[in-house]
Amino acid sequence: MSRRDEILASVTQAPALPVSAAHILPLLQDPDVGVSELRRAIEFDPGLTSNLLHMANSAYFGGRGEIGNVQQAIVRLGLKRVFNVVMAALVAPMARHPVQGYDLSAGALLKQSVMTAIVTETMSEAFDIKIDPSSYAFTSGLLHGIGKIVLGTFVEVDVEAILQLAYQEKLPFHVAERQVLGIDHPEAGAALLEQWHLPAGIVNAVRWHKDPDCFDGDRLVVNLVHLASHLAGESGIGAGLDGQNYAAARSALEQFPLTPAKAELIVLNSVTSYEELVRHFPTKMEE
Repeated sequence: MSRRDEILASVTQAPALPVSAAHILPLLQDPDVGVSELRRAIEFDPGLTSNLLHMANSAYFGGRGEIGNVQQAIVRLGLKRVFNVVMAALVAPMARHPVQGYDLSAGALLKQSVMTAIVTETMSEAFDIKIDPSSYAFTSGLLHGIGKIVLGTFVEVDVEAILQLAYQEKLPFHVAERQVLGIDHPEAGAALLEQWHLPAGIVNAVRWHKDPDCFDGDRLVVNLVHLASHLAGESGIGAGLDGQNYAAARSALEQFPLTPAKAELIVLNSVTSYEELVRHFPTKMEE
């Protein structure tokens, strides 16, 4: 078995979605789901209910006045926003642990993930992009780095070999990953999300966010996440070892022409939104 095959097999060792989440997420993807049915499914999980209400009352997610129950949250936020909140509540406990091999201390990956999710939406607003709700742009940004958990937690990665190759050859970290391991963290993350049966749009954005030109489908969200991960890195929030030698894809910049002034404004606005959202986050950023 090749190293790549071993790594893909290790995805089965990653935590499965909780039973309640495995039931709730398909409902959130059904535009015909009834509010009562969805409310009952969420309320079956007290922890998720608490997290949903906590985040629904943040200004970032549109909380205006007190949202006191799940039904109010569903009606006020809509399915897309509830999906975002549910995924944030599910991913937070995993992403707040240290990630070996990426020099990510406790909470760093979670901070990086939340910041990228916010920048993804801030960019779409800055360019007046009307994103189809089925694209789940925020969640794609939130999950873009989840493959680091797979490679850094469930696989004994030879990080020194990857770093040495990246520095010597001036390669992006994920390219060095592929050369050493036969796989990179975006592909490992996409494999995990497929195992979780998440929408194809999210899986594709995670899989191709480092190499958007290699994706032959609609690149709107892929390009947003690609550029958002760069801008999030410039903010310094949750930075790790894998930030060197990256260059934004030309086609992404053609779709979203980021002048230095516009990029700076997006980062500043995103940092403000980040500070607001983390006050309502369902778990502490750090262990």
